[in-house]
Amino acid sequence: MSAQAHPPVVLYDTTLRDGSQSEDVLFSAEDKLRIAKRLDALGLDYIEGGWPGANPKDDDFFRQAKQLKLQKSRITAFGSTRRAGSKVEEDQVIKGLLGSGAQVITVFGKSWDLHVSRALGIPLAQNLELIFDTIRYLKRHVDEVFYDAEHFFDGYRRNPEYARQTLQAAYEGGADALVLCDTNGGTMVEDLRRMIGEVTDLGAPLGIHCHNDCELAVANSLAAVEAGVTHIQGTINGIGERCGNANLISIIPNLKFKMQRSLTLDDEDLTQLTAVSRFVNEMANRPTQKNQPYVGVSAFAHKGGIHVSAVLKDASTYEHISPDLVGNQQRVLVSEQAGRSNLIYKLEELGIEGVDAKDPRLTELLLDVKELEHQGYQFDGADASFQLRVWKALGELPNYFELLGFRVIDERRVRKDGQHPMGAEATVKMRVAGESVHLVAEGAGPVDALHKALSKALRRDYPMVTELKLEDFKVRILGNRKGTEATVRVLIEWYDGRCRWGTVGVSDHIIAASYDAMVEAVKYKLFKDKVKPV
Repeated sequence: MSAQAHPPVVLYDTTLRDGSQSEDVLFSAEDKLRIAKRLDALGLDYIEGGWPGANPKDDDFFRQAKQLKLQKSRITAFGSTRRAGSKVEEDQVIKGLLGSGAQVITVFGKSWDLHVSRALGIPLAQNLELIFDTIRYLKRHVDEVFYDAEHFFDGYRRNPEYARQTLQAAYEGGADALVLCDTNGGTMVEDLRRMIGEVTDLGAPLGIHCHNDCELAVANSLAAVEAGVTHIQGTINGIGERCGNANLISIIPNLKFKMQRSLTLDDEDLTQLTAVSRFVNEMANRPTQKNQPYVGVSAFAHKGGIHVSAVLKDASTYEHISPDLVGNQQRVLVSEQAGRSNLIYKLEELGIEGVDAKDPRLTELLLDVKELEHQGYQFDGADASFQLRVWKALGELPNYFELLGFRVIDERRVRKDGQHPMGAEATVKMRVAGESVHLVAEGAGPVDALHKALSKALRRDYPMVTELKLEDFKVRILGNRKGTEATVRVLIEWYDGRCRWGTVGVSDHIIAASYDAMVEAVKYKLFKDKVKPV
């Protein structure tokens, strides 16, 4: 069946509410506003902003969201049905929802009889009244109301007739969609598909809201679409409580490219997926997963030589879609598994063309890379270190300076306020422009002190090295030796105000590995800026 033959799928984002319940995520109101604008630019249909009245931050968001000039998305407020014993027009939750100014409201109610009897402590029939009254009242005041059937699949498994009655009450109240929630995230794909099929006769538009406790949230959401659901809820990167929510970043391209479903997002919108994924991670202060499907930096990375050889001839041999469709890019890694195809590809990436695959310099470079990786080097995140070896192998890397040695002294300093901060003093010796240089610098720690001493020693002849800033520092213990005898790999990310690059150092001493990576960063900076040796 073609995409046109299927009803369009509505995309409902709950990153700002469900996503913010993730253990390691804390969005400010300003963060939420920035994310909302970015999701609107992506073209999502609905953006759930939070629970108005639940906390000052969500109230602040809805107050400021009224000023957002969104082009495609509609801001949605989230809350519960009225409480038992209160009139719907007097209920504080309902007042908060209407007071948000949102013209789309999502309310959740109990579908599992266990929750009704134990959590709410009310008769089953009364719960149906809460659902019906709430939705009917809200529909008189706003454009759209969605009903989230909390714990629907657990409830249906235990008491299918009652779970159906809760849906019927919401639909009769005027709900624009009945969203079936796998709140505990424990439903298997086939069970979910079967249960959805058994309620399609209600005639109501159905939605799906999955959690990822069995790592099936994406699979269950797609299976729900196959079963007739037309409204999908999820979060960017799958962030959310416990194990997270259904990941819209994976769901969207699967719907578009694999299932040929109609979306409001067009092909140009989908090219923003990678950027949006990384933007939300940045706002959430979370590292981006390298191996995340579609948008991770490793999603279209090729390491094995046989793979690369095939990809260079026809990318579809090892890529299920073209990476540019989702705003990502193909990468070829250089490692001990690499063949000549990898190196030729990397040389072309660097703008170095015309090197024959049988060039003995290429053979020497390949052997060098494999030996270094055997020692513990890894160039996947240290392209600058690899490029230096390419330029050296081709005879293009100048000799900017000669290293003679370094020394670092750590000390704990006693202050009058009783604090005992650590400090370090580093000394570097080198030969620059034929002269010996011997300089000392202090820093907060040994790496900081070494960086300052190295910059101080070079800034007279190469002033641009002072632009180098250390952005990220990672240490990995390698080998079979344990504890303090282990070999370590240090990966450092650098930034000079224009470009970012990574360098790597390996040693049985963490300071030596750090220094080697630091020196390579300086050499890369000089060569990149086309500086001539003094």
